[in-house]
Amino acid sequence: MVQTTRIMVLDDEAIAEATLLVLAGEPVAVPTETVYGLAADATDAEAVARIYAAKGRPSFNPLIVHVPNLAEAEKIGRFDKLARDLAEQHWPGPLTLVVPLQEGAGIASIVTAGLPTIALRVPAHPAMQALLRATGRPLAAPSANASGRISPTRASHVLASLNGRIPLVIDGGATQRGIESTIVAVTDGRARLLRRGPIEVDGAEQLASNEIEAPGQLASHYAPNKPLRLDATEAGDDEYLIGFGPTEGDANLSQAGDLIEAAARLFDLLHQADAAPQPRIAIAPIPGEGIAAAIRDRLKRAAAN
Repeated sequence: MVQTTRIMVLDDEAIAEATLLVLAGEPVAVPTETVYGLAADATDAEAVARIYAAKGRPSFNPLIVHVPNLAEAEKIGRFDKLARDLAEQHWPGPLTLVVPLQEGAGIASIVTAGLPTIALRVPAHPAMQALLRATGRPLAAPSANASGRISPTRASHVLASLNGRIPLVIDGGATQRGIESTIVAVTDGRARLLRRGPIEVDGAEQLASNEIEAPGQLASHYAPNKPLRLDATEAGDDEYLIGFGPTEGDANLSQAGDLIEAAARLFDLLHQADAAPQPRIAIAPIPGEGIAAAIRDRLKRAAAN
């Protein structure tokens, strides 16, 4: 259904309007410290279904549920000592913990895609925190973009793929982190890394699995509309080159080779390249570990499209 999508600058009025929409079962786009999220009441199956409908999201890909603090998270998920220690160390912030779902937690089953676990995060951004407090509901909030497309770090990116599909975008400016949260599953006292992100968790094992346990695990994900070539040191005649460090291009993730800056600019420049006249995109090598590995993970998925 095509509808009018409003943009409101982040303020008390915008949060009040978003609260009314969420409590009426509608999804709204709101900034977090990672990317813009498409938030809906996680206890309302129809509301969550509207997220899937707006995004065109695969039904087997579970959603992250945002809560205001650890106490609220423990009403929904079962936290062992390791999970609680990680939460206390990194929350609020860009870490998502996948833990066993509490019986009777009231979360719509569509949120977990039928899994016995749930992905939980306490966000640090004041917009999402304000919306959580105002609604009094846990909010399912995947990235606010059409499924498989470039994640949005600005309100304009949300409009580029969801205009006419959702009622409201809260414009809080560019996001700080620029890539989605790290996801760690904690079961039986063991931490497993499911998705790289801004936070590195010491001791988390990265185990190969064919099962979808968390968002961002599809082989083709975060994809622009054009073919993407990785590890390019120069552009072909028909390519828009995104440079990094000494590799110059049509745009540069960070001329100084700063990985934090590169992560924050990644989706911005992919959007820019997608809108450029060249039919193909190339991107320079991103060496290093930690955030560099998270960036390469995003790019590998984007190139798989």
